[in-house]
Amino acid sequence: MNDLAPLLAPEGRALLDEVRDTAPADELAVATRLRRDHPAALVSAALGQARLRQRAAAKFGAEDAGRMFFTPNGVEQSTRASVAAYRAESFRARGVRSVADLCCGIGGDALAFARAGIRVLAVDRDPLTCAVARANADALGLADLIEVREADVTEVDTAGYEAVFVDPARRSSKRGRIFDPEAYSPPLSWAVSAALKAPYAGLKVAPGIPHEAVPAAAEAEWVSDGGDVKEAVLWFGTEPGAVRATLLPGPRTLLSRGLPDPEVRPVGRYLYEPDGAVIRAHLVAEVAEDLGGGLIDPTIAYVTADERRPTPYASAYEITDQLPFNVKKLKALLREREVGVLTVKKRGSAVEPEELRRKALPKQHGPNSATVFLTRVAGAPTMLLGHPV
Repeated sequence: MNDLAPLLAPEGRALLDEVRDTAPADELAVATRLRRDHPAALVSAALGQARLRQRAAAKFGAEDAGRMFFTPNGVEQSTRASVAAYRAESFRARGVRSVADLCCGIGGDALAFARAGIRVLAVDRDPLTCAVARANADALGLADLIEVREADVTEVDTAGYEAVFVDPARRSSKRGRIFDPEAYSPPLSWAVSAALKAPYAGLKVAPGIPHEAVPAAAEAEWVSDGGDVKEAVLWFGTEPGAVRATLLPGPRTLLSRGLPDPEVRPVGRYLYEPDGAVIRAHLVAEVAEDLGGGLIDPTIAYVTADERRPTPYASAYEITDQLPFNVKKLKALLREREVGVLTVKKRGSAVEPEELRRKALPKQHGPNSATVFLTRVAGAPTMLLGHPV
């Protein structure tokens, strides 16, 4: 069903309430029962929306997701609510009272802006997506602050707004994920030109954007949430050339200090695994300096140190053993240590973690746990065995 209206009508809303907690295994039976009294297309649409709401709970929280409306692409591509709230607070802290949200999708960022007290013009060219964004603004009681406009963002005048936020499409139905910023829709160059017209602007891009593609006028920020890298944002009207990594929850922000690459050292007692946002932002050197550590290999983003120092920007492990890559030796060591639960991490290795786990774990599982790092040390394939601090 490409028309949202039937689900917004009283019969559709009643069906949505009835199928809210339907498990996938029960869908056929529920659909058969409901089709006795309701149109088949409406029943299918309600069950489909219930599935999308269940998927969206991880991004929006169960309470909001249970009231909102979604499309499959909307669930996949929308910003996680915690990340959107952090960004909206960044706008609010700058004194922004109105923002043009270009390529708004189902309205995830617009909702966060409105909750921060910011008036929003939310623009998208897809009619169904706009209908969903309007329904979401209404469902969460934010319609007074959000105007949804169906239009081509390249034709929208944003002069009346204090800030601009652009979230170009980075996926294609034919090609999947798009890596070339100029193949975004709209292209990065257009989004940058739109951002430069506003006193303050944010431009969402893929975390893998090459650093050389970041405009000189922009500040670049990489954001992770719960350890997972979610996005990069180019900020305009702030500090051109600045680079930072922000970790949520928190937020905790690490700024670039323009340090040279860390020196390579022998593996010490502790191994630190920097957060993905730190790695994407090229700030491993800052973490290494703060830890008094160095790299185990010039091409591997693991920091080693002899002392343990607390840091929010990396996970710490105590290393107990270092051995050349050898599955038989690892298996013997795990048997000796009575390891029954093995976490496998890799960086700079082609070996699949599940394959190693299957080959190396003893058949008689022991009571202990361990972490093995498949990596390179000074260019040589190496296994490091340890445990989280």
